[in-house]
Amino acid sequence: MRVFAGLDEVKAAKGEELGSSDWHLVTQEQVNLFADATEDHQWIHVDLEKAAKGPFGGPVAHGYLTLSMLAKFSGQLWRVDGLSMAVNYGLNKVRFPQPVLVGKRIRAHGRLLDVAENKMGLQVTVQITVEIEGEDKPGCVAESLALLVP
Repeated sequence: MRVFAGLDEVKAAKGEELGSSDWHLVTQEQVNLFADATEDHQWIHVDLEKAAKGPFGGPVAHGYLTLSMLAKFSGQLWRVDGLSMAVNYGLNKVRFPQPVLVGKRIRAHGRLLDVAENKMGLQVTVQITVEIEGEDKPGCVAESLALLVP
């Protein structure tokens, strides 16, 4: 994990890599719970028999499930000490280049793309790439925005 002592260190790190998160195993239980929470029960996610005969050879995680893992992964990639709060400010580009099969492990890599002054503090843009173990293409690439308030 990359730990910054304050906003000045964050500003100085623009363009730098933040490292990698821990690996996370995507389970069918996790996919099913996400399907229940979002009411998205498409067969490619939850019907094991049909998904095995489908285009991916098995059930896949929802793209938005993969994207939601950025909350966990970001907390493992970096933090800034001495803040009163850090707030998710949104997303820019989000892509899902390859589906994440159930049973695969994923992890994130981060890079601090941009830093901009904001009336409340500092707005940062972090590119997060979700790697799928053993695959050439990532499961997700997103630009995550955060507002850092001193």
